[in-house]
Amino acid sequence: MKQYWWKILAILLLLYSIIMGILGPVPALPIVHETIRNVYFHVPMWFTMFTLYLISVIYSIKYLSSSNPQHDLVAVESVNVGIVFCLFGLVSGMLWANFTWGDPWPNDPKLNGSAIATLMYLAYLVLRNALEEEQKRARISAIYNVFAFPIMIVLMYILPKTTDSLHPGSGGNSGFGQFDLDGSMKAVLYPASLGWILFGAWLMTLRFRIRKLEYQNDTTVE
Repeated sequence: MKQYWWKILAILLLLYSIIMGILGPVPALPIVHETIRNVYFHVPMWFTMFTLYLISVIYSIKYLSSSNPQHDLVAVESVNVGIVFCLFGLVSGMLWANFTWGDPWPNDPKLNGSAIATLMYLAYLVLRNALEEEQKRARISAIYNVFAFPIMIVLMYILPKTTDSLHPGSGGNSGFGQFDLDGSMKAVLYPASLGWILFGAWLMTLRFRIRKLEYQNDTTVE
């Protein structure tokens, strides 16, 4: 039971955040109005994606130093699950942008940087599938991943802060946390973020275990 505590915690945090995100009180804000509830879902998607990509690059580095195939499997499955959360983040952001800015995809550096970063990680998966030799595929994709992660940080978090942007927290705009998120909202947002991160890690471990069994089966057959 001890090894499952964090999975139970993830479920409880997600149930709490979803219920409070839909039914809990939120401050009356101009323009965004009730859509401020989306912060409970949109922001945790990006936090989870970032965490999974971080896990991926750590295990890519570990693979380059050890050549342990299990490290490569963790790296690729972290990206696989991370991209799912990335897509949910993009979709929830587009819905929110359409309501608040009147356009699901305005010409905004934060959004454009997110799109480029997404394509960059999709290219990582394409690269893996394009290479047949196992060790070559793992090594080249690990090197790609090591360079992709800092580029993603620049595109999504650094460049938008240096230019005009509609997005909160970028281009001189204040983030929601500075003025809009009262204590009651933080009491939902933080648990929601932790819950989704744990859930994302849970999905990654499940996919890793499946890929590990497939790898062991292929090795045995050979």
